[in-house]
This record gives sequence, C-alpha cells and structure tokens, in this order.
Amino acid sequence: MEAGATGAKPQVLAGVKVLDLSRVLAGPWCTQILADFGADVIKVEMPGRGDDTRGWGPPFLDPAPDEPGPGESAYYLSCNRNKRSLALDLSTPEGAAIVRRLAAEADILVENFKVGGLARYGLDYQSLRAINPQLVYCSITGFGQDGPYADQAGYDFVAQAMGGLMSITGEPDGPPTKVGVAITDITTGIYATVSILMALRHAESTGQGQHIDCSLLDTQISMLANQAMSWLVGGVVPGRLGNAHPTIVPYRLFDAADGPVVVAVGNDGQFRSLCAALGRPDLGTDDRFARNAARVANRDVLEPVLEGLIATRSAAEVIAMLKENGIPGGPVNRIDQIFGDPFVAARGSVHNFVREDGVAVPTVAYPARLSETPADYRRRAPYLGEHSSEILEEWLGIGTSELAGLRGDGVIRDRPGPDGEVP
Repeated sequence: MEAGATGAKPQVLAGVKVLDLSRVLAGPWCTQILADFGADVIKVEMPGRGDDTRGWGPPFLDPAPDEPGPGESAYYLSCNRNKRSLALDLSTPEGAAIVRRLAAEADILVENFKVGGLARYGLDYQSLRAINPQLVYCSITGFGQDGPYADQAGYDFVAQAMGGLMSITGEPDGPPTKVGVAITDITTGIYATVSILMALRHAESTGQGQHIDCSLLDTQISMLANQAMSWLVGGVVPGRLGNAHPTIVPYRLFDAADGPVVVAVGNDGQFRSLCAALGRPDLGTDDRFARNAARVANRDVLEPVLEGLIATRSAAEVIAMLKENGIPGGPVNRIDQIFGDPFVAARGSVHNFVREDGVAVPTVAYPARLSETPADYRRRAPYLGEHSSEILEEWLGIGTSELAGLRGDGVIRDRPGPDGEVP
C-alpha cells in the first residue's frame, strides 16, 4: 500500500477488476473514480510513450532520483491515482493475446480507441464477450459508435464547440469561449462511471455483461440542461450573457469598489433581503422587480441600480453583507486563493501521497463524502510500466521465464531501474 493511504473504511469496489485501455482524460477520469473506491485498475499503456498526458506539461512534478525524464505532468497526475501501470504493446499478436487473457479475468474494460480500432486486434466487445460474457465494456469516443460522425476523432474542445456550450459562454459582444477546464471530458467520465456501476449491478445479478457507448457530443448535448429546454420548449436560442443568468436576476458578477463579487439571488425573498441590505427596500416591492419573471424582463433597468449600490462598498463588505443576510454570493478566487482558503483544509480537499524519496505528491480528493465507504487513496499515479511484471504474475500467473521472453520481444516493459536500464 502506498505511503499516505487511508484504508480506514471498507472499499465498496474491492475485488472488482478493471482493465483500462483509455488515455488522456475522459476514460482515466472514469477509472480513477472506480479506483478511488477500491477497484483494481490496470492502466495499459504503450511501452516507451505511455498515456499522451504524461508529456502534457510543464508543469511537471520533480522526478524521483531513479526516474528518467522530466517527471509526471500535472495533467497526468490529475486523473491516474490508485492505478497500476502495465506497459504492453497490444498492437503485437502477443500483446493482444495478453489483453484477451486479462479481459477474461476482468469485470470492467474501459477504452477510448476510434470506432473499430480494437477490432483489428480481436479486442472489440463482441470478441471479448465470447471470452467473458459478464464483462462490462465501456467505449468512450468523440461521437459514438454510430451516427454521421462516428468515424471522426474528437476532443473536448470540439465537443464544446459542436455541442453548443461555446455559443452560450463568453461576453455578449465577445467570441464563443470554451470553459477553462475540459469540462465535457470530465462529465463524460462521470457519466461513464455511473453507467458502468449500473451495468456492473446488472452483471452481478444476471451474469450478463453489456456494451456501454459514451460519447463526448452526447454528453455535451445533455449538459445543456435548461438551455436545451429553452429551445425545445420555447423556441429560444440562448446566447452569450457573460456572467449573467438567462432566467434569474440578479445572478451575476458585480464590481465592488476594489474587485468583483458574485451575487446569486435565487428567489424573491432573497431579493427583498438584498434590497433592504443595500438600503433600497423599495426595490423589493416595486412591481417591476418584485417577482423573478419581472426582474428578468426589466433587468436592463434593475441591474444598473444594483451596480451603483454595490460599487460604493468594498468586496469584503459586500460579501459580509450577503453572508449576514443569507444571500448566496462570494469572491471570485484565483486557483491559488481557493487552495489557500480554510475550506480546503477543513474539507480535506487535497490529499498528499508520500513518494519513496519523501517527496509529497498532491492530488485533489474525490469530492463526495460517503459515511461508510469513502474514497481511499492507496497509490500515487504510477510510473510507466511500474507494475508490468507484478500485474501479469498476479492476474495471469505468468512466471519469470515467460516474463523475460515478453520483455525480450518488446511486448512488455518494466519501469527503468536506477541506471536507466529496463529489466
């Protein structure tokens, strides 16, 4: 068990075996969640290169003394804790045969190859289903297994653009803007996790596995939520409103005397409280503003008045006023500021692994707190090929001589040793 692991509570997915053939973010985000709850996740990577995100930096965490290269990228570390790495060339017949043997032992397989990309190696769902009928097989792609764009590659940025998110993100007079993190990748990973757990429940009760088809564009369309329904129900094409809300007022960024603050009024009672706190209780009873629908219709009249009242106070004064009166709001933090906020320490938002050389390896914790089966932090994100021999011995019973042959043929690689040599 990795230094710094918790392990105090039962792991609800202990004993579940996951074969992870995914790279970059959506798939690894999914499998990291499964790993956080005890699943044994085997991250299969190409020897020499590994997951693309290993090189997506700087910044990089300083490498261990015996680790070649610049170290693990922050991007890679964000979504690969609690896993073991198997460096295996599945494009070779021998490598594909090993993956089939692993799949026969697995409960779950996650992959994000292009549609049909694994069929050439006999690693598609139909082939593996014949070996393991109970296997839950999750495919994550840009555009799904069928449909007009199925043969196209897709990244988060493309899905944000095609899926309408960028058209409603940004200032009204500015260009379409992507979200500052790969939000469609992350949400696809979460949907994949939820779907896998439902399929696993089905498999455990019936003995029947299934194929899960997750796509970035499907996910992004679903994430349009109320904005999608504005079009479907009312024929309204939402546009960019900057930090304002299309159907709630006031719910936006305001400039205090020394910086911006968020004011998020969600109901008429909160609005009356805001008006009273700002010294203008009359606004709360004005027919033009008393109800949310009226405020939305008259936002061009109301918001300049609120802007003037808020601009006379400091951001700290506004935030204190909101808190005192039970009105949602807060500061606009930079990332360094939120990680310096007492909330982070109080809620355990950051966990630090301790590497073998004593270096701390930070990770952002799983956000939900389960009282009986919480997330557990057993392993830092693995080095490429760190567990290759260990996995094949443990899962498949492969002995020393066969492992040496696989290494000699370039089918597998282990983590380089202190002298840079690969066993």
